[in-house]
Amino acid sequence: MKDEPAPPALPALFPAHFFRRQDESPDALFYRAPRFVTHIDDATITALTACYRDMVPAGADVLDLMSSWISHLPEDVAYGRVAGLGMNGDELARNPRLADYVVHDLNVAPELPYADASFDVVLNAVSVQYLTRPVAVFASIRRVLRPGGLALVACSHRMFPTKAVAVWQALPPAERVRLVASYFALAGGFDEPRLIDRSPPDGDPLWVISARRAATRTAERAGSPP
Repeated sequence: MKDEPAPPALPALFPAHFFRRQDESPDALFYRAPRFVTHIDDATITALTACYRDMVPAGADVLDLMSSWISHLPEDVAYGRVAGLGMNGDELARNPRLADYVVHDLNVAPELPYADASFDVVLNAVSVQYLTRPVAVFASIRRVLRPGGLALVACSHRMFPTKAVAVWQALPPAERVRLVASYFALAGGFDEPRLIDRSPPDGDPLWVISARRAATRTAERAGSPP
């Protein structure tokens, strides 16, 4: 495992065209039919589960953001509440780790439908590339995290190309990591993001960008959505 400060965030806010997609039809149409597939290979799924084992403490209240039928959490670890937010109710209903779930389109309504300080950990597994209003979503992640709570954003190289935002597709992998660090920085209220390289030698790449909600209110700064 390689754990180091994430590369410096990209400067300033982003132009609107960065977050356009090839397919601008409503996301609810694209995700209407369930897809019981995985979006990284088996070796990388194992690596992500091992990362969660190391970083998500037992008993934690966890939000699996942009969730599906699998959450990649280790099966033998007991958590407090595991909530899921995703786009397809059939997929979410199949997920055995979720205590509760909600179907919610973050590109329509980036504010998370949870109370302040509800979770110890917020996960996002290989889905951040689909957010069209990412800074607003990350600001809401900060709000629902408890002080000192942890956000983990896992990235790889696979995607639905018609729904991934233009800036993600235009950037090489190292710059995508910087992009995610920028979302944390612009949202405000997070400590410095860190990059964890969990890429297995025989699988897809896996980079996890982690950041903690600032432990005190005085350390938090309001961000400006794009």
